[in-house]
Amino acid sequence: MAIYRDLSFIERRDAAIAAKQALLEKYKSKPSADDPRVQARAAERRAILEARQKREAEKARLKAERLAREAEEKARREAEEEAARLKAEAEAAELARIQAEEEEERLAAALQLEAAQKAKRDARYAARKARGRRAPPGR
Repeated sequence: MAIYRDLSFIERRDAAIAAKQALLEKYKSKPSADDPRVQARAAERRAILEARQKREAEKARLKAERLAREAEEKARREAEEEAARLKAEAEAAELARIQAEEEEERLAAALQLEAAQKAKRDARYAARKARGRRAPPGR
């Protein structure tokens, strides 16, 4: 069975001083900026950074090329759609013109027929009137 031992103030103070001393030693043991190992690590970091920048530049270039291709494709597709729309409108206008001409011809024929029928009717009416002016037989 473990017995809880209460540390005294002096023991706690000594432990804190020892921890601070260990941190100081660790900091002092760090190599300086002139150390070849530090310089090698810095060069390695610079190489990694340059490689990353090159990859990002290549990625941006490829993205710009892709966007340019997409914009060109979109412009071509829109031009084709516009040409198709204009062609459809022209065909619709031609069809409407032909239908209007046919309707006009049909109306002209109907008016001609009505005029001919009216002329026949007027002729019959005039003939009947002419017959009516004669003296009827037996009077």
